[in-house]
Amino acid sequence: MFNRNSAYTTDTSTATATLTRNRNAFLEIEDVSKVYPTSKGPFTVLDGVNLTVNEGEFICVIGHSGCGKSTLLNMVAGFSTPSSGSVRLNSKPIVQPGPDRMMVFQNYALLPWRTAFENIYIAVNAVYPNKPKAEKSAIVREHLAMVGLTEAADKKPTQLSGGMKQRVAIARALAIRPQVLILDEPFGALDAITKEELQEELLKIWTDHQCTVLMITHDIDEALFLADRLVMMTNGPAANIGEVLEIPFARPRDRARIMEDPQYYKLRNYALDFLYHRFAHDDE
Repeated sequence: MFNRNSAYTTDTSTATATLTRNRNAFLEIEDVSKVYPTSKGPFTVLDGVNLTVNEGEFICVIGHSGCGKSTLLNMVAGFSTPSSGSVRLNSKPIVQPGPDRMMVFQNYALLPWRTAFENIYIAVNAVYPNKPKAEKSAIVREHLAMVGLTEAADKKPTQLSGGMKQRVAIARALAIRPQVLILDEPFGALDAITKEELQEELLKIWTDHQCTVLMITHDIDEALFLADRLVMMTNGPAANIGEVLEIPFARPRDRARIMEDPQYYKLRNYALDFLYHRFAHDDE
């Protein structure tokens, strides 16, 4: 069993500690709670969540269904606000969506009557309305090429595979140069081969763009391959951050080499133990 006192883990009391990386902490989630009114009284989804994310970090969030992962990231995106506490980017409270934070969903959220090119162009035009049309078109083409979809520019979503649609969604998000890329289980609906291909592609894009990534996943192997830190949530209701697992593998990462490292399986087993023993559902 992985040692709970290892340097690779932090408990909730130290989850906001500054990491010894050459990055600046710029996204702060401080004492955040989210409570919804219901016919049976207040329902607390999140209770006192604290997390500091450093600029350029790749953070994965994992936990059982209903633990408030999407609720937390929706507050970072600005789609909802905390009932108490604050979410700040560059010391400014996040109170609404903005182009400095872009979200990619599992269901792609593409306009089905628009081509891949047009889906990206709409986002670029909305954020940069005063740029010349030629410049906006060049931005779209650049990002289609970045995700390997130059030849699919004129195809509509119904003509694209699931992996291709997710590439369009990622290209659309990155085309406006966000500071934070928020991914809500982006590869959950894809087959294993396509998922691995897009994981590799996402790492390359993240390295090239130097943006900060917050990603929800249910896949521990995916998190260990992608993340700098794995944020493990306790069960809801009134969920919190149980522990933060630091991923020690050097970058750039080679999947085969990582999976040959004994440390990989120690980390994997530790995360599994957290999810399915220490925070297992009552009916499991």
